[in-house]
Amino acid sequence: MAVNYAFPAYFIVILFISRLISTAGKSKPWTTFLPPKLFLNVDFAERIHTDPLAIKSASTDYGNIIHQKPAAVLYPSSVQDILSLITYAYNFSTPPFTISARGRSHSVSGQAMAPNGVVVDMMRLRSYTEKNGVEIFKSPSSGFYADVGGEQLWIDVLKATIEHGLAPTSWTDYLYLTVGGTLSNAGISGQTFRYGPQISNVYEMDVITGRGELVTCSAQKNSELFFAVLGGLGQFGIITRARIAIEPAPKRVKWVRMLYSDFSAFTKDQEHLISKNGRKQSNAVDYVEGSLLMDQGPPNNWRSSFFPSSDIPRIMSLFIQHRIIYCLEIAKYYYDDATTQHSAAKELEQMYGELSFIAGFKTEKDVGYVEFLDRVRNGELKLQSEGLWEVPHPWLNLFLPKSSISDFNSGVFRDIVLKRNITTGPVLVYPMNRNKWDDRTSAVIPDEEVFYTVGFLHSSGFDDWQRYDDQNKEILSFCDKAGIKVKQYFPYYKTKEEWIKHFGSKWRSFRERKALFDPKMMLSPGQRIFN
Repeated sequence: MAVNYAFPAYFIVILFISRLISTAGKSKPWTTFLPPKLFLNVDFAERIHTDPLAIKSASTDYGNIIHQKPAAVLYPSSVQDILSLITYAYNFSTPPFTISARGRSHSVSGQAMAPNGVVVDMMRLRSYTEKNGVEIFKSPSSGFYADVGGEQLWIDVLKATIEHGLAPTSWTDYLYLTVGGTLSNAGISGQTFRYGPQISNVYEMDVITGRGELVTCSAQKNSELFFAVLGGLGQFGIITRARIAIEPAPKRVKWVRMLYSDFSAFTKDQEHLISKNGRKQSNAVDYVEGSLLMDQGPPNNWRSSFFPSSDIPRIMSLFIQHRIIYCLEIAKYYYDDATTQHSAAKELEQMYGELSFIAGFKTEKDVGYVEFLDRVRNGELKLQSEGLWEVPHPWLNLFLPKSSISDFNSGVFRDIVLKRNITTGPVLVYPMNRNKWDDRTSAVIPDEEVFYTVGFLHSSGFDDWQRYDDQNKEILSFCDKAGIKVKQYFPYYKTKEEWIKHFGSKWRSFRERKALFDPKMMLSPGQRIFN
């Protein structure tokens, strides 16, 4: 039964914050300062923090552009703490605060924040989970799977499963992200064309809904919640456990990069490679990504130092001649024995004959599987050591249909980007197959069978991020005028009309699911969809 109290909700929040400030440094839990009738279950009270350090840490994200202070931060010691917080707020006729789950907060526009609300620091749960929050099982019907806490990092999932010779098949490029965080978006990288996004590789989840209910859901059980949460931007519940598909893990990787000066040849070859996408198809590659190389800096960047130093002068000469060079990156997995290594090498040699890269500009490496998947980490550590990691990141990530990729190249890459000449950081461009996505999820992608993701992964200074943001706006404006039906990945919009346009045909079901699972609109206010 909802609790009704004579004071309006805004007064409750003001009283809550003012009492916290006036009693700073005292030992009483925050609930003792609220009128007695306002709380039902306060067993989590000692884990609510309002100290400046807690507030500051929850007031920013990886983007480091938007900063919004919560009223408090919950450091949960169990799933029950999160459940109690949401139940407590839900039992008011008008909830006194909003709630946002925060993992690594790798969003770039404040999506994990809760202005004047409560941020749940999911990373704190990692200190209380048994077996590192990852347990491995085998089912007669579905094979191997891992039950993983939503607060766990993908790198921890990899380390735990690889000990058993197993691993998930779908990854993000960067592994130091939480499982719940990537499943709330989609989870994409160069494996997506073949294995699907991470949200296509989940069997089951435990979710705390905005009603304060802990629900186990799957495609067969509570399926409406299951598909709502996958790609649902945190709007319907907080993921506390996910059952992830895992398979026998490769041991080694043939890792190759090839350079192109012609964009049509570059995209044609990418599309040819992703057409071989059967899970058991032996002559297929396992990873396909593309990127732009421009003359703003050396071809090796923070994501990985790949090209040998002896090749740098030759590559730089291509920049001078063409201004933009397109890099195709592929990977072929294999097991560490002579037979599979020879087979992988033979298949790659055959494949090279089908491609149109610039002769003499192919670089190949042979690395361990874990080293390949964790390839971004060394770059991150280097930037951290140089004080260049916690800077503004005015990123722009887009999905766009295959039919528009040529227009995007001429209007954006070869016009807007070259004219502004400010690009720092990788620019990714690679295709995916729509049939690897489940349309029942909340994730939004273009309607065409093949579509591209384009990511402008900028890093800027604290005094010039606006220039990059202006470029992002110009790119979106160009797409709008050219009729390119782009969808933002990590979307950020300021109006309801923009969100309706973003979701398109999915808006009605998205809105209905919100009413069903978070009717008081408490969750993930930083997304600015319903709040």
